Amino acid sequence: MPKPSASKAAAETGKTRRFISGVVEGFYGRPWTMEQRTELFQREQKWGLNTYLYAPKDDYKHRMYWRDLYSPEEAEKLVALITAAKKNGVDFIYAISPGLDITFSNPKEVATLKRKLDQVSGFGCSSFSLLFDDIETEMCPADKQAFSSFAHAQVAVTNEVFTHLGQPDTFLFCPTDYCAAFCTPTVSQSAYLHTVGENLLPGIDVLWTGPKVVSHHITVESIVEVSSVLKRAPVIWDNIHANDYDPQRIFMGPYKDRPTDLIPKLRGVLTNPNCEYYPNFVAIHTLATWCGSKGGRVGGQRDVEMTGDDDDGAGSDPCYSPKRALTLALTDWLQEFLSTDQPGGPRPLNPTHLKKESSDEEPMQTDVGDPVYVPGSGDNPLFTAEPLTLDDLQLLSELFYLPYEHGSTARTMLTELDWLKAHREAVGEAETEMTAEWRSRAKCFDVMCVAVFTMFNRLSNAPNRSILYDLYNYICDIKSGVTLARAYVKQLGGQSRPSAQVMTDDPEPWGFRGGLSGEFQRMLPCHGNRDLFRHPPMTSVYSIRPFCPEDKTEIQKIHMEMQRGEVKAPAAALPALISDGLAGGQLSPSPNCGLVLEDEMGVCGYALGLTDTTAAALNNQRALLADFPSLVTMQLHPRVTDPAPARRMIGSLLSLMKTSGSRGVFCELRQGDRRMFDFYSKLGSFTTLKMAGLPQDVVTMGTRL
Repeated sequence: MPKPSASKAAAETGKTRRFISGVVEGFYGRPWTMEQRTELFQREQKWGLNTYLYAPKDDYKHRMYWRDLYSPEEAEKLVALITAAKKNGVDFIYAISPGLDITFSNPKEVATLKRKLDQVSGFGCSSFSLLFDDIETEMCPADKQAFSSFAHAQVAVTNEVFTHLGQPDTFLFCPTDYCAAFCTPTVSQSAYLHTVGENLLPGIDVLWTGPKVVSHHITVESIVEVSSVLKRAPVIWDNIHANDYDPQRIFMGPYKDRPTDLIPKLRGVLTNPNCEYYPNFVAIHTLATWCGSKGGRVGGQRDVEMTGDDDDGAGSDPCYSPKRALTLALTDWLQEFLSTDQPGGPRPLNPTHLKKESSDEEPMQTDVGDPVYVPGSGDNPLFTAEPLTLDDLQLLSELFYLPYEHGSTARTMLTELDWLKAHREAVGEAETEMTAEWRSRAKCFDVMCVAVFTMFNRLSNAPNRSILYDLYNYICDIKSGVTLARAYVKQLGGQSRPSAQVMTDDPEPWGFRGGLSGEFQRMLPCHGNRDLFRHPPMTSVYSIRPFCPEDKTEIQKIHMEMQRGEVKAPAAALPALISDGLAGGQLSPSPNCGLVLEDEMGVCGYALGLTDTTAAALNNQRALLADFPSLVTMQLHPRVTDPAPARRMIGSLLSLMKTSGSRGVFCELRQGDRRMFDFYSKLGSFTTLKMAGLPQDVVTMGTRL
């Protein structure tokens, strides 16, 4: 018999559902400890957050062995955890991920899922989540017979479990297409999302990561669009501070690039932060400030004055300043660093030093009454462990900022090193104005390097060792990198001999980065094209929509511009292509076989298809191949440097043409159009075709559908 409906009861009493705000432990890697989670609940209560979503990917019984019940020992720990969350006013949401191998149409599988969640309900948990992220989308034969689509299968099971649990007030569903980049062809046209929106029970909330898995910006417009399709406001699962995809990165910049105007458009926000627990202080603290900045305590930390100018590029939001939120977080975090977390650890100020003993003597036994060693005039001075400062933490954050940007100091160091390297010829025997500038900038760069070393030393001697150990690999790595850069600049300036650390054909292992992963990446043609300093990643939000007749003019502009730019020949001398008629407007694409790519500046690409090319081929004296009766053409504006939207667009077009009855398509390329030739070649599905009647210097490629 179904349990009483919490969500229905809330609706009947007219109670407003609170804004979900908090943390999701949903990364790949070692889960947090029970003690760390309990501490997290205390911090959430202190900062005004209200939710914790339990979803660690490497908890076997959450994902891989989801069918297994918890043992008495495991149950005891979960009960304690749920109790601790309740004690601190935090809603504990238990998530389960059965999507790896569940058979949706098998009643026994659904019963097993219900039994598992009933067990957790018996632990005192009243909020749940079903996650279907990062799984294969191909259904097994039994599910194909029972359900018309993968979305229908997921929704049917989710609704049944939700009803079985009594329609709890908080129940989250994570779709397989959980960001705009996964939607085919677009969010507004996604059959998967439309099925979810139309069939998922209204009391179930949907998780969403934004335009991408790790989204740079999340705009109000994008949330309005997905809310319209889902027929409900989403809960943002935010990966902006997640680092489980790269063991060399950690993120300690502020929560940013999400306008506070989003808050009334959302059901909630949960941050899925770094795998390391302690460095997440900034991520969670600044999220709390963001949540509380729109009208006070909407579920956030506290009322904070955030108006005024802001030099971090986010000053357009009058309710929230990432820079000021970061300062608040670092100020509080400093106190954590300065508190001793274990017996015998370093003290906040200068440690007591013992006299050095010669190697042939037994270690001196000391006690509290022993005198403090004072060095003589010719002896080494005592090492001074200076206390960590707020400036040190500010520098730490700027060195490990966010996925799409470095902090200001890091950017300055990269800019200066780049300039010093580019103008190294200015350093000569004769003193010139350029030489003076080079030496001045080299000195400033050296000062910044020393600041990194100072921060490293102070951090290494901080009393709180738990935080330090989570950070140690990262700060050692950046210290090593800065050391190499500093040595290189000194060598360029003639202040030292060529450094064996930098200028050698046989460097030490610590003189270069990457291991086997680095070897693979350096062998690939696009290695380095995502470097944040030299080549900033394309972060524009692209949309793919159906072609309409009004797009002809813009498509013609792109077609002509690419002809002039990619092919170095007069337009009249170019060999004629059938696809020129599609792009030029003389031929119309087949119904539902045209797509347009747009960015913030407007139309920036197109993909058009003609399912039956017989008449057009006859007019152009082409002999079609029986297996490739359809034509496709695609082109992108030069400003589109990210290949991902192009791959999405051609994939969507091929899917539409297959739906329209095509069994194979071909494209025509002039040999001088290396850009598109490389694009089709790297797709992997297109191969070169031999077609009779082709003009000289024209290549055809095709793929079966």
